[in-house]
Amino acid sequence: MATPTSASNSTPDFTGFVRVRGAKEHNLKNVNVDIPRDALVVFTGVSGSGKSSLAFGTLYAEAQRRYLESVSPYARRLFHQMAVPEVDSIDGLPPAVALQQQRGTPTTRSSVGSVTTLSNLLRMLYSRAGDYPAGQGIVYAEGFSPNTPEGACPQCHGLGRIYEVTEQTMVPDPTLTIRERAIAAWPQAWGGQNQRDILVTLGYDVDTPWQELPQKDRDWILFTDEQPVVPVYPGYSPAETQRALRRKEPPNYMGTFTGVKRHVLHTFATTQSPLMKKRALQYMLSTECPTCQGKRLRPESLAVKFAGLDIADMARLPLKRVAALLRPYADGTAAGRKKHDAAHPEQTIVAQRIAEDLCARLAVLLDLGLGYLALERSTPTLSPGELQRLRLATQLYSNLFGVVYVLDEPSAGLHPSDTEALLNALHTLKKAGNSLFVVEHNLDVVRQADWLVDVGPAAGEQGGEILYSGAPAGLANVEMSQTKRFLFNEAAAQARTPRKPSGWLKLQGVTRNNLRNLAVEFPLGVFTTVTGVSGSGKSSLVSQVLVELVAQALGQQVEAEEEETDPLEQTAPVQTGGRIGSGMEQIKRLVRVDQKPIGRTPRSNMATYTGLFDHVRKLFAATPAAKKRRYDAGRFSFNVAKGRCENCQGEGFVMVELLFLPSVYAPCPVCHGARYNAKTLEITYREKNIAQVLGLTVDEAWTFFEEEPTVYRALTVLREVGLGYLRLGQPATELSGGEAQRIKLATELQRAQRGNSLYILDEPTTGLHPSDVEKLLTQLDSLVEAGNTVIVVEHDMRVVATSDWVMDIGPGAGDEGGQVVAAGPPLAVAKVGESRTAPYLRRFLAGAR
Repeated sequence: MATPTSASNSTPDFTGFVRVRGAKEHNLKNVNVDIPRDALVVFTGVSGSGKSSLAFGTLYAEAQRRYLESVSPYARRLFHQMAVPEVDSIDGLPPAVALQQQRGTPTTRSSVGSVTTLSNLLRMLYSRAGDYPAGQGIVYAEGFSPNTPEGACPQCHGLGRIYEVTEQTMVPDPTLTIRERAIAAWPQAWGGQNQRDILVTLGYDVDTPWQELPQKDRDWILFTDEQPVVPVYPGYSPAETQRALRRKEPPNYMGTFTGVKRHVLHTFATTQSPLMKKRALQYMLSTECPTCQGKRLRPESLAVKFAGLDIADMARLPLKRVAALLRPYADGTAAGRKKHDAAHPEQTIVAQRIAEDLCARLAVLLDLGLGYLALERSTPTLSPGELQRLRLATQLYSNLFGVVYVLDEPSAGLHPSDTEALLNALHTLKKAGNSLFVVEHNLDVVRQADWLVDVGPAAGEQGGEILYSGAPAGLANVEMSQTKRFLFNEAAAQARTPRKPSGWLKLQGVTRNNLRNLAVEFPLGVFTTVTGVSGSGKSSLVSQVLVELVAQALGQQVEAEEEETDPLEQTAPVQTGGRIGSGMEQIKRLVRVDQKPIGRTPRSNMATYTGLFDHVRKLFAATPAAKKRRYDAGRFSFNVAKGRCENCQGEGFVMVELLFLPSVYAPCPVCHGARYNAKTLEITYREKNIAQVLGLTVDEAWTFFEEEPTVYRALTVLREVGLGYLRLGQPATELSGGEAQRIKLATELQRAQRGNSLYILDEPTTGLHPSDVEKLLTQLDSLVEAGNTVIVVEHDMRVVATSDWVMDIGPGAGDEGGQVVAAGPPLAVAKVGESRTAPYLRRFLAGAR
C-alpha cells in the first residue's frame, strides 16, 4: 500500500478533507490519500502515471455514482455513466462537476451560443424587446431559432443552404456514352449495370455520347419519377434485346428503373452508411439559400431588429462586439430609445433586464479570453481548450457552492497570458466556496496550487503511487518526483545558438479566417515555433493554409478534418487564399502529425498502427510449432477468423446490456480476454503466446525483443517519445490525443530519414509532463539534424525557447490578430514590445541562462 509523503503540518487550515482509501483504478496501487476541500488541488506526474485515474476514474466517478443513486432509474438512463471505481472507501466527498477535455458535440447545430445558453437569452431579447416592422405580430423566442419549425426558413429548413441535383453534377463528362458510365451518379458495379440494361430494354441509345442524345431522352433518364418494371436480358446487345422482346423470350429477371436524381436523393435520405451519404453528396450542388441569404431563419424573424441588427447578424459578431452593443441598453444610456421608451415602457424594462443578464454572462467569457468567438460558431470547430473554457464560464455564472470541480488540463491550448485569465476564474470559483481538483502539467498553474498531489514515480506499471500530498513547497524534498526538477527550476532549459536556415518557404496573399492577404516566410532546415494568443490565427496559418498549399504543390492528398455530422449540415468549404512564392524545391514530402485518433475501434492499437505487429506475427509464424501446423502470419491476427476467438470475434470482451445502468463489458468467458482461440495460443515464442506479447508494455517488450532488430528499433523509438508505459495491444479508443500524436511521430521516426521533409505539428506538448516534453524535443531535434524542417504551433515556453526561429502571430485574438508581430530567433522575439509572447519568453530565457 502506497503511503505518500505528506506536509499537512505546514498547510493552511482547510474546512475538511476528502479521504481516499484503497484506490486501485487502472494502475493505482492500493492508494491512500487525504485531499483538502475548498482548495485548489493540482494533481501532477508524468504522462500515464495515474493522475487522471485518481482525479476522474476514482474521485469524480464515485461522486457521480453517489449522486445517481439518488436519482430515479428512468432519469439515470439520460446520463453518460462512468464505471464504478475500484476503491475501498472515500469519505467527505462533495457533489462533483467534471470539465473534461473533449471534442465538440458532433453536430454543427451545436454552437457557442447553445453551449453557453446565451442564444436563448438573445432570442428572448429579440422577441420581447426587438423593433418590429409596422403591423407585424409578435415572434415568440422559438421563432428565432433555425432548429425549430417556428423559426426555420421554409425553403432551406434552417440549413442556410439549398441542395440541387443537376445534369452537370450527375453527368460530369458528357463525351462518354451511357455504357462508358457517363452517368457517374448511378451506383457502381451491378446496380449501375442493371440500370443500363433496363435502358437498353426501354429502347434508349447507350452507345452514343451523352451530349449527342436528344434533350428529352436525357431529361427523362435523369429526372423522371416514373419507375417502369421491364424484362432484363444481361449480356445481350441492344439488337439482341429488341429481338428477345419481340419473341417474348423469358427474361433473366424483371428490373425496376429509377431516375438518376431520384436515386441520388433517395440514397442520401435513407442510407445508414456515411460513405454512401458522402458519395451521394458529391452529385448535389450546394448554394446559399435565396430566401434567407444563408441566415437560416424565416423572413418574419429576420425582420425584427435590435440595435439595428437582425439576430443572425448579431450572432455573427465577436462576443466582445456583442457586449459593447448591449452595454448601453443594460445601463439605460442607449441613444435613440427615448421616443420608443415613452410608447413602450414595458419593452424598456425587459430590454434592460435581459441586456444586463447577457452582459454579465458575456463579461465572464471575455475575462476567459474568449471575446473573439461568435455566438454562431459551431462547436466541432472549437479546440478542446476553448470548449472547456466555455463550460467553465457557464459554471462561473451559475454561482454554485460546495461543489468539487474536476478539471482536465484546463490550460491546454492556452497562451500564457490566457492562462492568467483562467487562474483568476479558478480563484473566483474557489472563493465562492468550491473545491477544485485539477489535473495539470502547466507549471504556472501548478505554482498557484494550495495543495499538490504528485503521482508516479514513472508511467504505467512503474507509476500509480502517491509520491507526495501537501503544500507545494514540500515537494522539493521528494527525490523520486519528476515534477520537482521542473517546478523548482532544477532542470532549466539551455538557451542555444540557433541553426541557420538552408532556405525559405515564402507564402503570399494568405487569406483564411482572420488572416488577410498575409505574406509570410518560413525558414527551412530548422526548428520553428509559431506562437500567439488563443484565436490569433496560428492554426489557420500553419495547420490549414500551409498544409493545404504545400500538399497541393506536392500533389499529396490532405486528409480532411472528419466531422461526424450529417453532411448536409456541414458548412460550405472554406476557400483558401494564397500561393507559394518560392522554396518548394527544398521540400519533397509533407508529414502532418496531428492529434486525431489512430483508430475509432478497439481493434486498432499501437502495435497495428506502427506496423510493429506485422513483424511480431511473422516471428510467431516462423516458430517450429507454427510451421509444423502450417500456421501463417495471418493466424496470429485477432481480426482473422482462423486465429481469433469466435465467441467474442477477437474483441476480448462481450457487452452485457443492463436496464437503466451503463452497459458492462465483461471479459469473454471463452478466451478470458485473450482475443485468440485456444489452438493459436498454444504457439509460443520465447515462452510467451501472442496474447501475452500484446499484454507487454513497450518497456517490457523492448527487453523481450532485444535480439530482433526491426521490432527492437520500433520499440526504441516509442520509448524515446515517452510511450514506454503503454501496452502493445492497448486499444486506440483508450489513447489520449497527445498519445495518438506521439504514436504517429514514432511511426514516422522509424522510417529511414531521407531529409527534405516538412513536419507540421499542432501543440504537440498537450498532455505532456515537462520531462516528456524534453524527450519530445530530442526527437524533433533529430528530425532537423537529418535535414528536415519542423514547424510546430506551440504555447510551451520551454519548446519556444529551444527552437531556432519563432514566428509570433497577433497581437490579439480574432479580428485583433492575424498579423505577424515578430519573427526571428527566440532572443530577438523576446525583445519585441508589441508581442504578447515576449514577456513570458523573456522570463523563461532569464531562468535558462
